[in-house]
Amino acid sequence: MAGAGQDAGDGAQGWQQRPHQPPRSTSPGASRGLAISALVLGIVACALFWTVVGGFLLGLLAVVLGIVAALRGRSGPGSGRGMAVGGAVLGALAMIGAGLILVVGLALWNSDSVEDFKQCLREARSDADRHSCELKFDREYDKDWRDLGT
Repeated sequence: MAGAGQDAGDGAQGWQQRPHQPPRSTSPGASRGLAISALVLGIVACALFWTVVGGFLLGLLAVVLGIVAALRGRSGPGSGRGMAVGGAVLGALAMIGAGLILVVGLALWNSDSVEDFKQCLREARSDADRHSCELKFDREYDKDWRDLGT
């Protein structure tokens, strides 16, 4: 019987349960997923920068996700760090482009040429008058852009 007790004791000593470890939030897969999201958002933001809202919102999301993914990701192959940085850069470029479009649009909208065009359209009584307003605006607009270049 002593031999049976020893066998049971040996078996109990050989068996050790490993403690449960919670999943790591900074796993390479999570940061890689954020990096891919940042890159996709950056590309879409660059494609839609001319819509201003798309450029700003999607660009901002790409920058934020790109920075978070770059900080979480480890350096080395397969970390997604390059995609994260690329997404952040594309998002920033889209935001800059959207900002330029907004500034130029507001400058044109508040220009004297546009105000004259609006006034002309308010006073127009027929389609011929409206067409005349359009031609006048086109001439003034072209002149403004030529003057801007010289």
